[in-house]
Amino acid sequence: MNDCLIRPARPEDQAGAYYVCLKTGDFGKDGEPFYRDDPDALGRIFVGPYLAYEPELSLILEDHDGICGYAFGSHDSKAFYARYENEWRPKLCAQFPMPAGDPATWTRSQMVHSWYHNADYTMPEPYAEYPSHLHIDLLERAQGRGFGRRMMETVMDKLRQRGSPGAHLGVSLMNKPAFSFYLKLGFKELLRVGEGKDGCIYMGKRL
Repeated sequence: MNDCLIRPARPEDQAGAYYVCLKTGDFGKDGEPFYRDDPDALGRIFVGPYLAYEPELSLILEDHDGICGYAFGSHDSKAFYARYENEWRPKLCAQFPMPAGDPATWTRSQMVHSWYHNADYTMPEPYAEYPSHLHIDLLERAQGRGFGRRMMETVMDKLRQRGSPGAHLGVSLMNKPAFSFYLKLGFKELLRVGEGKDGCIYMGKRL
């Protein structure tokens, strides 16, 4: 089994990190079959902005076969989303028009393109207690070996050193393994929105 290295992210990691996002893009499982028309659709939201705006809070997990995971953090979620709204999202909207027709007929990629135009900036209350947020994905070959915990704890340590009182994250209702993982890390449920595949649980942890 290949050894993994946790290291700071670099700009040239974007393609490899986008691929991890794709391969975990079906509620934690392999999303590649669903995004063949636009493999980078998810990465443009869930990877690119963090590498661009929060490089000091971005970690990469790498083994002999390449990038196999990442963990991202944002110290001030409101500031991060404001920058995303003003600098990142306009370019996405210009490049990918809002899909037309019945949403029930859209491909998964078209659904994500609609998120470019209708961004979700949910930040659970009490915001003052959980102003930072986290995001992590690992390929299957890197899971269950403690790397996810180490990466999350490293990013949380960085947030703590910056004076953050707490962090939140979102997890799909469909991704029960991730929900269990976050509970073991000490996160608690703060908010549930939606149902089924559209449902999300927001969790928080005091730092």
